[in-house]
Amino acid sequence: MKEIVILIAELVNDFHDVLLRISTMLGWNLTDKELHLWVLGMIGITMFLVVDVTFKYVSKWSITFISFIYTFTVLFVIVFAIEIQQKITGRGNMEFLDAIIGIWGFLLFFAAYLLIRTFHYFLKVLLRKNQS
Repeated sequence: MKEIVILIAELVNDFHDVLLRISTMLGWNLTDKELHLWVLGMIGITMFLVVDVTFKYVSKWSITFISFIYTFTVLFVIVFAIEIQQKITGRGNMEFLDAIIGIWGFLLFFAAYLLIRTFHYFLKVLLRKNQS
């Protein structure tokens, strides 16, 4: 896990340096803060537009699916924040497998939720059918 975080950090830092050099070559001379404003602003609005279109389409099908995507995304961030916190504080082991197992835990509990919900749905359909 440590190696993956270091690799990602190095890639981000290299990309950051290249963007600063390009901005200087173009005569823009962006500060670090200005670079962050532009790059994260563009990434953010692009992500928003893709997510907005996707969620509008999916909302016609299932709000539960949107809830799942949101929960999964937030959980993903929390899991990796916990692993990074363990590395920083030295409490626990920072391992990629821990993160994967944590996410599998959510998927397992969500599958159980879907089974219960499906059973409940079919039970309601069966009861309505018998009342008719």
